Amino acid sequence: MSLVFPVYFDNSATTRVDPRVLETMLPYFGDKFGNAASRSHAYGWTAEAAVEQAREQVAAMLGANAKEIVWTSGSTEANNLAIKGVAEMYREKGNHIISVITEHKAVIDPIKHLEQQGYRATFLEVDALGHIDLDALRAAITDQTILVSVMAANNEIGTVHPIAAIAAICKERGTLLHTDATQCPGKMALDVQALNVDLLSLSAHKFYGPKGVGALYVRRKNPRVRLSPLLDGGGHERGMRSGTLNVPGIVGMGAAAQLVTDSLSAEVAKLSALRDRLEQSLMRVPGAKLNGDPQHRLPHLSNISFPYVEGESLLMGIKEIAVSSGSACTSASLEPSYVLKGLGLGDELAHSSIRFSLGRFSTEAEVDYVAARVAREVERLREMSPLWEMVQDGVDLSTVKWTVH
Repeated sequence: MSLVFPVYFDNSATTRVDPRVLETMLPYFGDKFGNAASRSHAYGWTAEAAVEQAREQVAAMLGANAKEIVWTSGSTEANNLAIKGVAEMYREKGNHIISVITEHKAVIDPIKHLEQQGYRATFLEVDALGHIDLDALRAAITDQTILVSVMAANNEIGTVHPIAAIAAICKERGTLLHTDATQCPGKMALDVQALNVDLLSLSAHKFYGPKGVGALYVRRKNPRVRLSPLLDGGGHERGMRSGTLNVPGIVGMGAAAQLVTDSLSAEVAKLSALRDRLEQSLMRVPGAKLNGDPQHRLPHLSNISFPYVEGESLLMGIKEIAVSSGSACTSASLEPSYVLKGLGLGDELAHSSIRFSLGRFSTEAEVDYVAARVAREVERLREMSPLWEMVQDGVDLSTVKWTVH
């Protein structure tokens, strides 16, 4: 089978729209163009029926009731609505929010914004595998705590948090639990009843749906969760999110959710097999280190550090492969990933890490090509590294006294 370049191994960033999803969406750009809020004619009724069918499909993927699904523009908006919506609605109960240092910025930044409004926040540390200490969570909850937000699975290292156990602690202490489950659909089962979460965020483009559409699950009973809206203007989505609905996008998200529901176990088995094949090859590279929890993790993602190689240099050398590095290219500096730093990795290891994330359309041929190509490039870059040469000669770099001239 011939390869298509560049080989795409960055499915945790976004996925391509599944052709079956696109086919379902197309009529809603053309003949079925109605506004779902237009209740006085057939165009509106058709659009509304499509939106409600998609709501059922997303709810079914989560084991939820369709009335518990609120449409958003993606996970960032869903996270903001969950966090700020709870903060405003429950302000009289308390002003304390708990999260984790390795959360996505779409959770960390809204909480930091609330801190500027007088709310208090606690960000829990993680261990070397990316897990929080459940006793530390229990100890952090006070009578002022109104929300705990812990992602279901980490987007950089794939570590899966024990959400049901975290929910039990939250229930015991009478606080709400929000989970950012953006990375999970198609990679693990999501059942809001079994997990016992109160709020859950999703984004369609992470599971072969279109960009610009997402959803927030909001529990309706035991307890009934209430949110202050971020957007006012028409009272759409039961007053929680005003604005004309993105009907084609919502239809696409529903179709993508249906595909996940229909093929989850087969997809997980395929992804796990491909990831294991990739890792078996890449972990033969001398010094390669797998980051995150080797057991409790997503089936499609490998984050591997290649010491004595700069991640950005490695990416430049393998331009025909789409992956992401452990460095974030910011305006003037190259900062190592805060997630990897949170695990206790030093700057050097964090800078040398690459995230490989497989998907529905990945193949064994691609895995074999990527593994061989990356190993070759790591070897080439190390040949130019005086540090690697010293390590090969048995020098312990931590004992070297460096001088600056």
